[in-house]
Amino acid sequence: MQNIINGKWVDASDDSVMKIVNPYSGRTIDTVPNATKRDVNRAVAFAKKAQEKWEKVPVYQKVEILKKFLQIVEENRDELAKTLCLETGKPISQAYAEIDNIFISFDAFCEKAKHLYGNVVPAGTEKGQDNTLQLTIREPLGVIVAIIPFNFPCDLFDQKVAPAILAGNAVIVKPPHQNPLTLIKLVKHLHEAGLPSGVVQILAGEGGKSGEALAKHPDVNGITFTGSTKVGKATYLNGAANLAHVSLELSGNDAFIVLKDADLDLAADEVVWGRMYNTGQVCCASKRFIVQKEVVKQFEKKVIERLSKLVVGNPLNKKTDIGCLVTKSACEKAVMQIQNVVAQGGKIIYGGQHKGAVLQPTVITDIPASADVAKDDEIFAPVVCIIPCKDVDDALQIANSSSFGLCGCVFTADMKTAFKVTQELKCGCVVINGASFHRSFEMPFGGHKSSGIGTEGVMSTFDQVTKVKTITLKNIYK
Repeated sequence: MQNIINGKWVDASDDSVMKIVNPYSGRTIDTVPNATKRDVNRAVAFAKKAQEKWEKVPVYQKVEILKKFLQIVEENRDELAKTLCLETGKPISQAYAEIDNIFISFDAFCEKAKHLYGNVVPAGTEKGQDNTLQLTIREPLGVIVAIIPFNFPCDLFDQKVAPAILAGNAVIVKPPHQNPLTLIKLVKHLHEAGLPSGVVQILAGEGGKSGEALAKHPDVNGITFTGSTKVGKATYLNGAANLAHVSLELSGNDAFIVLKDADLDLAADEVVWGRMYNTGQVCCASKRFIVQKEVVKQFEKKVIERLSKLVVGNPLNKKTDIGCLVTKSACEKAVMQIQNVVAQGGKIIYGGQHKGAVLQPTVITDIPASADVAKDDEIFAPVVCIIPCKDVDDALQIANSSSFGLCGCVFTADMKTAFKVTQELKCGCVVINGASFHRSFEMPFGGHKSSGIGTEGVMSTFDQVTKVKTITLKNIYK
């Protein structure tokens, strides 16, 4: 498969390619170009030119194009889901769910775009402005680079690309190097729907090569990035040189707090949803299970009962619950992290076996609050790390000891205690009696501390991809 620059299929300028490997079988399923700096320069030049025309297209016409895009996605739903499953190792049922989210998100952003009204400051609101009317409008940033991670490529494509182009921007998509195929197909479908050449382009390639070149480019006006904190900080610095608007959704090590009055069956059910989904490769997955000592053993038993029923196997099998990690090296890293947890006092009571890119669901308990995993060591895998706590204050102290602050959750029957946690937990999103893995397209999603800057969602993304202009009608009433 090739990159798409200015509506055309192209190879890298130096003809270099990357292999795309199915992580479950280890077989190469395709190759893609490894974009160069020259490719980046061409794409940005085309984007800049296309954006100047695209911003003048009425919103209703933009919406019509995206509605046609959704029809094409529906026609190719099976192919898209299978591609996503093969290149990611995501269970096929979850791949279909992610493809189906395209319809939810694009529809929602289209409706929001049609109601993106400005504000009016009436005359006389401020002393000295008795005869002056002021109003605001929103204008596109210009050229936006969307850097997308491997774990939910389509969901993040939805969150970044739909609002950006509806607001009149041109977008250059930098897909994950491990699994860019589904996103390349989505960009192709946008062009089939009638999107003008240059408005959305896609450059597959190594992040340190094309991604860095895109972030540093002087004609890039905005960068929306989802990925690790380390790479996010580097991207932020690269964009700062040109005062590009940068939005970052970064790493997390979410706290899952279980108090002694909690519904333990509900909590155990939410472990399956909130930790095992996508084989544990979720930024806002619950990762630190901080459980009050009185109910630790009961909680462990209920969690293991549920995990033992999960089907681990070929992601293409509709009955599979747990597929594989995105690469064999990702699995090896997780295994090393598990070994570190054990070395620091934890005890494996379930799972731990691994082969290739497959890691069995694993439960580690008796982890001291001083362990790395209790703070900042984020394990991107199906691993439940249980950290005992004395009470709610102890739980909050452990939870807030992390430099990350993406999401968190608490299980308790006492709503006063629940709201105490929501107020004192230092993170961007908090769920009561549910796992922290909760992200609707409507909500503003984003982290605090080292977990990011800005938010995404129907409620807030347009603020990130537009700039405000104030128009003043001076002495209009005089």
